[in-house]
Amino acid sequence: MAANAESNNVDDGLTLQMVRDSLIRQEDTIVFSLIERARFPFNSPTYHPSYGSVPGFCGSVVELFVKQTEAVQATAGRFENPEEHPFFPDNLPPSLVPHYKYPEVLHPAAMSININKAVWDMYFNKLLPLFVAPGDDGNYASTAARDLECLQALSRRIHYGKLVAEVKFRDEQKDYEPPIRARDRDTLLSLLTFADVEEAVKKRVAKKAMTFGQDLKLGDGGEKGKYKVDPAVVSGLYGDWVIPLTKEVEIEYLLRRLD
Repeated sequence: MAANAESNNVDDGLTLQMVRDSLIRQEDTIVFSLIERARFPFNSPTYHPSYGSVPGFCGSVVELFVKQTEAVQATAGRFENPEEHPFFPDNLPPSLVPHYKYPEVLHPAAMSININKAVWDMYFNKLLPLFVAPGDDGNYASTAARDLECLQALSRRIHYGKLVAEVKFRDEQKDYEPPIRARDRDTLLSLLTFADVEEAVKKRVAKKAMTFGQDLKLGDGGEKGKYKVDPAVVSGLYGDWVIPLTKEVEIEYLLRRLD
């Protein structure tokens, strides 16, 4: 991966439009994953370490599910992809499949940036209670599987901030270098913030939640039903957490960009 601006491969195809197109596609994945999770009630035993007993393991059903699934995915090479970040990176088994040579787009320091602890906390402690119904239907493994889909979609979107930061740095290197050298987080945050773009994103994901998650009643006049996930929750997810956490990733990446 490129260690400095001069060694960037200008033919690697990275453009701001490419990054934006990917972020828009990822919105679909996130909205659909939330809709799928909303099929199940909260199912609180999924998150209680005291529920069940697995020899040699201390943790909740969802922790067991995520750790075991990530271990299998690691052997298949999932986390060789720089866009994928494990939630439990310690002691993952090595990939058993031939290594694919991904384009060297990011600075090598990108590999050290993983804020999935914050993503985990946000999802379970703040977001989840906002869009799932209370109750318990016993489907704890299925619940954990849907949680993992949500977690991985959110993690991918948030850590895509590394690519956002890289393309912005390339486009405006002269503006970014001084605050990077000064370790000036406030100025970097100002450079990375475009309020009109953020507002458009929030409106777009709310519209997608309306479109993808509407329960249609096929009665007289084809009147609309309720939404599977409240569009305001999806908009708030982006405004309160996805966008701020993405900026956190961007800043952490930029602070390492000149190393």
